[in-house]
Amino acid sequence: MSAPAADTKVIGDVARWLNEVVIGLNLCPFSGKPTRENRVRFFVSAATGDEKLLQDLQQEMELLDQKPASEIETTLVIVPHHLQDFFDYNQFLNWTNQLLKRNRWVGVYQLATFHPQYCFAHAEPDDAENLTNRAPYPILHIIREASLEKALEYFADVEEIPEVNKTRVESLSAEEKQKLFPYLFGR
Repeated sequence: MSAPAADTKVIGDVARWLNEVVIGLNLCPFSGKPTRENRVRFFVSAATGDEKLLQDLQQEMELLDQKPASEIETTLVIVPHHLQDFFDYNQFLNWTNQLLKRNRWVGVYQLATFHPQYCFAHAEPDDAENLTNRAPYPILHIIREASLEKALEYFADVEEIPEVNKTRVESLSAEEKQKLFPYLFGR
C-alpha cells in the first residue's frame, strides 16, 4: 500500500533536507552511508497529541529492536501535525526520556532533535547556528547507540563537529540559506 499523498510530500521534504542540508553540508558525517544504503526509515506520524506520538515512538523503537541495523539503521519520526511550537516540542522531550527509561532503552537508543524553530539554549532565535537543527517539520531521530559508538571509532575530533557545523552554516550566504531552508522563509 502506498503512502498518502500528504505523507509522500512530507517524506520528500525531509529527504531533501537530509540530502541537501545534513549530508550536503556534512553536518553529520555519519549520515551519508546509511542514507546511500537505504537504511534510513522515514515514518510520518499522524499524531495530533502527545499520547499518540509516544505510541508511535514506541512502535518505531520496537521495530528497530526486531530489525538489524543492516536493514534499518535509524528512523526519522516526522511530526507534521503536532508540536509545531518549539517550547511544546522541548516539553515533550521529557516524555520521550521517560519512554526510554520505562522500556529499558537508555543506552540502546537516543533521540536527536530537529524542529523548524530550533534554538539552542545559549543562542538567540535568529543565530545562524540554529540552522544545524532546523528541519522542515518537527523530527525525532531515533539513533542506535551501538551504531553511533561504532561510527565514532572512525572519526577523529568528533567533539569539534558542533563548532565546525556552526562555522559552516554561519558562512552560508542569504541566497544559500533560502535555497537550503525554504520552509523558514515561506511561512
